[in-house]
Amino acid sequence: MTIGPQSPMRDVLEAYPGAQRALFRRYHVGGCASCGFQPTETLAQVCERNNNLPVTEVLDHIQTSHEQDAKLFIAPTDLAKLHEQHSDVKLVDVRSREEFEAVHIDGSLLLSQPVMQEIMGKWPRTQTLVVIDHQGKTALDAAAYFLGHGFENVRCIRGGIDAWSQEVDPKLPRYRLGS
Repeated sequence: MTIGPQSPMRDVLEAYPGAQRALFRRYHVGGCASCGFQPTETLAQVCERNNNLPVTEVLDHIQTSHEQDAKLFIAPTDLAKLHEQHSDVKLVDVRSREEFEAVHIDGSLLLSQPVMQEIMGKWPRTQTLVVIDHQGKTALDAAAYFLGHGFENVRCIRGGIDAWSQEVDPKLPRYRLGS
């Protein structure tokens, strides 16, 4: 899918899942009610409505951010090898408590307020931390948070726990969330 100035934001977000985070981080666009956008608005309309942002620059930023996001992903099989070789790799699960209790990777920690306090207060910033979500769509937000707080080795499982159950541990049940 080719994205350009006349692409609806729905298409932009489909092609570049981290686009909203990238827009908010640099331009304060799309992160709250006052700066949000509709899925049917074009990228050009969003740019125009937000101080006439240069569309080409915005599109370049979205694409560059997408390339940077892609570097954070680790394939489930690569994570299995890494975790086997380095027992100090921390697996942090950002799904709901119900999802975690239903199925999780052995040794992973459910991100809760006490776990977050431990991570931020006691874990070395060089600690390898791998974020787990359901299908690899929301982990990047958590990864961005940890990177923004000085953690140097943050990764996300490509495809989330769903891919892990398909590629590494088929005994782990798969599930779908209701819409």
